[in-house]
Amino acid sequence: MPLPEPPPAGTAMLPPGTFDGGVVLVTGGGTGLGRGIAVEFARLGAAVVVASRAEDHRRAGIEAVEEAGGRAIGVALDVREPEAVAAAFDEAERELGPVSVLVNNAAGNFPVLAEKLSLNGWRAVTGIVLDGTFACSTEFARRAMARGSGGAILNIGATYSWTGGPGTAHSAAAKAAVTNLTQSLAVEWAPHGIRVNGLAPGLFPHEDHHAALKAARPDSDRDGSTVPAGRVGRIHELGWAATYLCSPYAVYLSGHTMVLDGANWLRRGLRMPEFEPVAEQFGFSGKSS
Repeated sequence: MPLPEPPPAGTAMLPPGTFDGGVVLVTGGGTGLGRGIAVEFARLGAAVVVASRAEDHRRAGIEAVEEAGGRAIGVALDVREPEAVAAAFDEAERELGPVSVLVNNAAGNFPVLAEKLSLNGWRAVTGIVLDGTFACSTEFARRAMARGSGGAILNIGATYSWTGGPGTAHSAAAKAAVTNLTQSLAVEWAPHGIRVNGLAPGLFPHEDHHAALKAARPDSDRDGSTVPAGRVGRIHELGWAATYLCSPYAVYLSGHTMVLDGANWLRRGLRMPEFEPVAEQFGFSGKSS
């Protein structure tokens, strides 16, 4: 018997109004997991800033928040550019007020063998995942410190931070660095009232997965049978976890990365399945990226 399904989407997990008066900036907040997280903050009263490079993504995020009864604006943002990060925070402050919660969700990934990965391909992913998280976090912190207001940062990580990610060495290395950065910043910024935590999702299917990742997992309809919980995660469950970690009910929690994956990354067995080389698993060609 699988673990039970959660209460339905739209159910309140925290008291209504938990984030009343707050402004939450979600990078990559217009699609997939980021959009689901943005919606749950909005349900709890936050004004949401949907930050993304793509106008259609920003529009989709705003529409999702408004459908949930919340308020949102979109800001253009390439997290790899410090000037763009500062401009996004300026715009958010002009429109909604100071950002009180930052969710570093923007990411990049594509399957590739490490020996076929070009330096440009490496930088394309690490620049978003690691450099972008650092740029957004430090911009948020400098402004919060200047105001003396504190705040919360949530970094969206991955369980291969601890295990490695064959076939996605660039993303796994960057996510591991973000996990470490989360711990470092939590210690540095606690005296300023700023909490820094991480959230590592397991399998949370959504329609916005990158085409290359979809192609690498053609049997994704079997995902539930590969998880000890017997099912995949629901997007609103991830949103609930995100809101809790940034809420007043978790003010003593900092420097922690929560894994939400139905116990999947902890699987061990006395009998291991036959090893299949990564190139065969993903049907990689000889092309570099």
